Amino acid sequence: MQTQILKGNVKRNIHVAVDLIRRGELVAFPTETVYGLGADATNETAVAKIFAAKGRPHFDPLIVHVSSFSMLEGILKEIPDKARILAESFWPGPLTLVLPKREEIPDIVTAGLPTVAVRIPQNKIALNLIKEAGVPIAAPSANIFGHPSPTCADHVIQDLGGKIALILDGGATQVGVESTVVDLTHSPPAILRPGGVGRESLEDILGGVTVFSGMNEEVLKSPGQMKQHYAPRAKVLLFQGKCQKKIIAAMRETINKLNKGYNIGVMVPEEMCFHFRNEKVILEGLSSFTDMNAVARNIYTKMRLLDGKKVSHILVLAPPEQGIGLAVYDRLFKAAGSQLVEVD
Repeated sequence: MQTQILKGNVKRNIHVAVDLIRRGELVAFPTETVYGLGADATNETAVAKIFAAKGRPHFDPLIVHVSSFSMLEGILKEIPDKARILAESFWPGPLTLVLPKREEIPDIVTAGLPTVAVRIPQNKIALNLIKEAGVPIAAPSANIFGHPSPTCADHVIQDLGGKIALILDGGATQVGVESTVVDLTHSPPAILRPGGVGRESLEDILGGVTVFSGMNEEVLKSPGQMKQHYAPRAKVLLFQGKCQKKIIAAMRETINKLNKGYNIGVMVPEEMCFHFRNEKVILEGLSSFTDMNAVARNIYTKMRLLDGKKVSHILVLAPPEQGIGLAVYDRLFKAAGSQLVEVD
């Protein structure tokens, strides 16, 4: 299959994409978070193509994207008050809600669960695509399962070129990490995956929320709950500690142990890069941890760049876990196989 990439004339491009969606084909499209791989969520055969293209296990449920409350009402048994309040506060935007589903959504979308993860995206291309298609669109990230998510059309081509019909090129995404997933069937509400909406913002509205930890492959209710995920080909080592000097020393020591004929990648904030200038490493500077939105926008791109340089290991400093920093930490932690190099 030849993958077509369309950019420029949004109205024309969406017309082409809608025709493909209605014919049961796959279309990659930008959202404000990452690029999604979309199919008609009510078409079981079309949704099955998502799992095949990505190599995604069927026990991992998908997120369903809608363009309006009327479309939402067609796939949910009910919309509780908490859901309406959150929707009014954060939709369109990077928040996904897990709620009981109607039969219109086939079991393949939800891994056989009675709940479905839903959101209204903020990106205009995504919204217009869903609106013109007239159906809810199931869309995980448009990449090979388990790899870093795509934040531009080139990333989609790297992973899925030749496997899908069309990519709508809307440029780089604005948020850079996936949506926050909140399970409203749990009391108190549970964050199943940190994302573009911070825990603090949710607590301002909901009061207490819990944050999911650990995983059980038999009961995944949301994407992003596996211990190993978002991972480049290189082995990721995530360093965390209270003393920056000790962390830098530990990273240098690890570089010296590993760097015998191997290429080592290092990702640290720009202001820390000088500590590694004399090391035989490939440096990718991140934005300052005082601007975690910028870090989030670029974290997947940096991992893909280092993978492209065929490094064997990527050493990275753990970010603070506030706001969107919690989502960045979560992605790096999962990329490292849910393991930390803890520095006392």
